[in-house]
Amino acid sequence: MSSVEQTISTRRDAGSGALIAYLPIGFPTLDESVEAAIAVVENGVDILELGLPYSDPVMDGAAIQKATQTALQNGFRLRDAFTAVERVRAAVDAPVLVMTYWNPVMQYGVDRFAADLKNAGGAGLITPDLIPDEASEWMSASEAHDLDRVFLAAPSSSDVRMRQAVEASRGFVYAVSTMGITGARSDVDAAARGVVSRLRDAGCTSTCVGLGISTAEQVRDVLSYADGAIVGSRLVAALSEGGVPEVARVAADLASGTR
Repeated sequence: MSSVEQTISTRRDAGSGALIAYLPIGFPTLDESVEAAIAVVENGVDILELGLPYSDPVMDGAAIQKATQTALQNGFRLRDAFTAVERVRAAVDAPVLVMTYWNPVMQYGVDRFAADLKNAGGAGLITPDLIPDEASEWMSASEAHDLDRVFLAAPSSSDVRMRQAVEASRGFVYAVSTMGITGARSDVDAAARGVVSRLRDAGCTSTCVGLGISTAEQVRDVLSYADGAIVGSRLVAALSEGGVPEVARVAADLASGTR
């Protein structure tokens, strides 16, 4: 098992599931993004999903787009991602996945990116705009460097796409709860249950739900049928509004939904 799989399995065996936190690297500064990532783990988050700022974040909602644009305006460079991962892993033991659109990885060099991520202590990549049948180069690099690869499944995914995501993913399959962009919602779309059910039918043993989760109650609900709950926009908003102390407080509140 990879460290991500092991963490999810341990939390599941304990009678709950994993809480996964998304935070953008470099927001509001590189140092504060590292401090925030460490703080959420110290307050109950099991796995980190660190976002790579990108100029065309088509899947991200307003809060995350604003944060990543701030990071870019403040001088974020791709090499900062490896620095952030290394610093976080030196401080806490939680697995760190990097979420990134595919173009920056291609521009950097797929094998070079995989090697540098592994050397920094990263666990793997979540690639929202890369589908398994176009991911041969990443599949090879991830195998060579022992990295997880998390592909997405959505309500619109065909049964064939579902099976491809299950077969190609390592760590977990990211079940997208809605057809929209990221952002907190009053109710997590009921379609999430359908996506998870279809992934189970396709043989998935580890799936985590993201998009729209913002409360401890929603975390608890998602963990009643999935293996993990992914929270992003709520934490990014907290970091924007109150800095590291506020994001730590919100993480602790969200973590209460795993108990």
